Amino acid sequence: MSRTLRKKLIRIIAAAVFTVCLILLKKFAQVNPYVLLALYIADYILIGYDILIKAFKGILNRQPFDENLLMAVATLGAFALAIITKSGDYNEAIAVMLFYQVGEWFEKFAVGKSRKSITDLMDICPDYANIEAEGGTLEKVDPEELEIGSVIVVMQGERIPVDGVVIEGNSMLDTSALTGESVPREAKEGDEVLSGCINTGAILKIRTTKEFSDSTASKILELIEDASSRKSKSENFITKFARVYTPVVVISALALAVIPPLVSMLAGASPRWGEWIYRALTFLVISCPCALVISIPLSFFAGIGGAGRRGILIKGSNYLEILSDTKTVVFDKTGTLTKGTFEVSVVHPHDIEEEMLLHLASHAERYSSHPISESVKRAFPDAADGCTVDDYEELPGLGVKASINGKTVAVGNSKLMKSLGADYHECSHTGTILHVAIDGAYAGHIVISDVLKPSSAKAIAELKKLPAQTVMLTGDTENVAKSVADELGIDEYKSGLLPQDNFGEKEQKRNRRLCGRRNK
Repeated sequence: MSRTLRKKLIRIIAAAVFTVCLILLKKFAQVNPYVLLALYIADYILIGYDILIKAFKGILNRQPFDENLLMAVATLGAFALAIITKSGDYNEAIAVMLFYQVGEWFEKFAVGKSRKSITDLMDICPDYANIEAEGGTLEKVDPEELEIGSVIVVMQGERIPVDGVVIEGNSMLDTSALTGESVPREAKEGDEVLSGCINTGAILKIRTTKEFSDSTASKILELIEDASSRKSKSENFITKFARVYTPVVVISALALAVIPPLVSMLAGASPRWGEWIYRALTFLVISCPCALVISIPLSFFAGIGGAGRRGILIKGSNYLEILSDTKTVVFDKTGTLTKGTFEVSVVHPHDIEEEMLLHLASHAERYSSHPISESVKRAFPDAADGCTVDDYEELPGLGVKASINGKTVAVGNSKLMKSLGADYHECSHTGTILHVAIDGAYAGHIVISDVLKPSSAKAIAELKKLPAQTVMLTGDTENVAKSVADELGIDEYKSGLLPQDNFGEKEQKRNRRLCGRRNK
């Protein structure tokens, strides 16, 4: 919970307790009416001072007619009514303001809680960048200070702070935070790299090609901020409604207080000012649309909060409202339809037993920390079986090679097999293919893939009953995207995408139309 929300919650609780104490005090004790009035005014200021300030600023800015003035006029009118009638019943003014503040707090709390799930994405922008100082030492600087053409050093485990081109080094990059692609991408000299990617291997030297504000990670954060700031039509309705309704109510109340007495005076009768002012104030109080003002934020609180309890992130109330007209549902792939973790899905041995192929591959990958290697080791976890691993060698961009109990075992891609002269076979399965050669002879291959969630197929099938068109967007490769889409029965997919440039303008207009949204 943010500090602002915490302070407001304390103020609401304090005002509620204060009100209950005043009710009990009035009922069970004899209190001077002026003292009681002063206490109620203090209670009212405690719960509603921010609304009064906003209403006053609106008047100064010549934009008075909003929900703040509506609340101020209605509650102050209730106070005035209690004073004129000498009833001492100030609870209505306090209750109206208290309920309004409670509704506003619930809405902000629900949206804030739902947005918390995306705050981890803010980590895609690192706090520093490494530049090489004199003597070869690394100096940490603010990424915003980097100019185009600066040379930065990215260590293992660090995020790339600014888009650029690799000028030295060879490593693997985790791009899942940007593209959702499940398989790390190789980065070598001359390759363009994006900010926000994690360097999982060796040290890279990168020459920046963009300023920090124009880098990929910064653009993604801008997209999130823009999306989070949009309010729903229903939320904006109360403001628009108040701009028309408030002046009508205020003018009508003034007319009710002034015109009948003037007409009575012209007719020679008693104007009865007190009676008509009393009626005008009554009209002001009953004209406050409290149910409308309170129900809108509470409705969105219920929707966003209920979805959050079921693990569904809704970044703002405008998206919740759009769901009622949705005709197309768009999914990310990695971590949404799939588990987002690599697993051995298929093993195809060649003149060797399947278990032995996994056994040798696992030991060959024993000293590698690459995500693909970890998947193989998980598939055959028994590393303490007496095998001796010698002469381990990691071959950048190819794979690994090691001597296992006197046999030379090579595990890697097709390029490694070609370099060894091994007669390897391609695989029709989708995923990352690890070929294995023993003493230069091909021994089979292992398929590593991101596994589908058990619930994905059922979810897609249920959506088709609505009916709703399903679309999958992913930064993964074409063959992986097609395989997942075909297996789940997804209507359409797009592969190789980045968050900020998923579609061209023509495609964006088409997708807005598919989703039932107006192209503004």
